[in-house]
Amino acid sequence: MRPSEALARHRVEVLRILDAAGVQSVRVFGSVARGEDTEESDLDLWIDAPPGFTLLDLGRLIADLKELLGVPVDIGTGFRTQRIADDVARDAKPLRVWLASMADGEGNAT
Repeated sequence: MRPSEALARHRVEVLRILDAAGVQSVRVFGSVARGEDTEESDLDLWIDAPPGFTLLDLGRLIADLKELLGVPVDIGTGFRTQRIADDVARDAKPLRVWLASMADGEGNAT
């Protein structure tokens, strides 16, 4: 299954997991945001981690999303390299906006 399909199918559960982790600002980027994902793609998310959010919290969040969606999940929390910063700036879409566009049948948020 493509990550975009898994994300759209489980949107309510994904939002519940993110809310439970205290994550407010989530953006999807990379191949999913561009509408170019395949069954071999991962799901790239960028989060603004809440105060006190630890590496253990991040690992748990990744594991929970991967278990739910059945696809590889990568979550970024800081601009480690210029390439990543450029990718996020170019592709990133707020997750809730992206999910709403999938529910409306648009297939790709703009």
